[in-house]
Amino acid sequence: MSAVTDLPEPTWEAAVKLLTSVQQATLVCHVAPDGDALGSMLGLARVLRSRGVDVTCSWGDSSWSLPTGYDWLPDIDTVVPPASVTGEPELLVVLDTASRDRLGVLGRLADTAHHLLVIDHHAHNSGLDGVELVDAGAAATAAIVAELVLRLTSSLDLDTATLLYVGLVTDTGSFQHAVTTSAVHGVAARLLDAGVRPDEIARRLWGSRPFGFAQVLGAALGRVLLEPDAAAGRGLVWTWTTREDLVEAGIGIDEIEPIIDVVRLTREADVAAVFKQDVDGSFRVSTRSRGATDVGAACASLGGGGHKLAAGFTSRLGVEATAIALRAALAEAPAP
Repeated sequence: MSAVTDLPEPTWEAAVKLLTSVQQATLVCHVAPDGDALGSMLGLARVLRSRGVDVTCSWGDSSWSLPTGYDWLPDIDTVVPPASVTGEPELLVVLDTASRDRLGVLGRLADTAHHLLVIDHHAHNSGLDGVELVDAGAAATAAIVAELVLRLTSSLDLDTATLLYVGLVTDTGSFQHAVTTSAVHGVAARLLDAGVRPDEIARRLWGSRPFGFAQVLGAALGRVLLEPDAAAGRGLVWTWTTREDLVEAGIGIDEIEPIIDVVRLTREADVAAVFKQDVDGSFRVSTRSRGATDVGAACASLGGGGHKLAAGFTSRLGVEATAIALRAALAEAPAP
């Protein structure tokens, strides 16, 4: 039905049958959710609610809070903490991951749900059974959800289109990544036709940060290290931030994700990484590759996952021990 994915028609039919036959659905995305996870989850939730389904949305971070960088998203206020999620959903829909570990404290729902649907586009995850709308060749989970929405409703309201566009534009790097095909632009065009304002979304996503971001960025750049011999000689540039940095700047960890986009500008390294310390002392590690290293495979070996050129994992080790583990994983990582 669409060149956006290579999923076979029987798989689409199985997913639609599930979504149109239940009265209650719990939608969950991965811990530390990004724009694709949030946009896909909330966009699908809107469509299901319009069909009369009782929908619960959440994600499984143990130190749970709404992400400040996405607090403007439509329906973000409908998301509930993991402690408020019922333990036996009629249908569990897992979005933007197919890994039980990446569901955090909500991973248990995979064992208690009556039915399970996984919607994802990552190649390095595993561990969940059920109906799988999983296509590693799709540009974003939001692209798959956008196609699914076409099969569920004949109309697309502005808020739903906005959510799906956020997912699409974040995971394609503003349509800069190689996964951006003419079909992807076709999905974007359909969302723009529904009234999406790309200039407004770009400003909210990338054009506005609190002053505290500049302070933490300065601290991170003051610690940055270049290791030309790392990643099998392809080079690694990396830095870290601390929870004290966040406290002094008065901002949350979700506000500093763009630091990786500054660090990755270093042309002498194929791989860039930023270790961001959370309030519990763990580090959220973001990695990027210029194209010669499969960071998705490296991060998967460390309990995380993602794309070949953009991935992450969580480390409960210290800074240097985390760096050692990452160096070893990158040394073994294949080319994309």
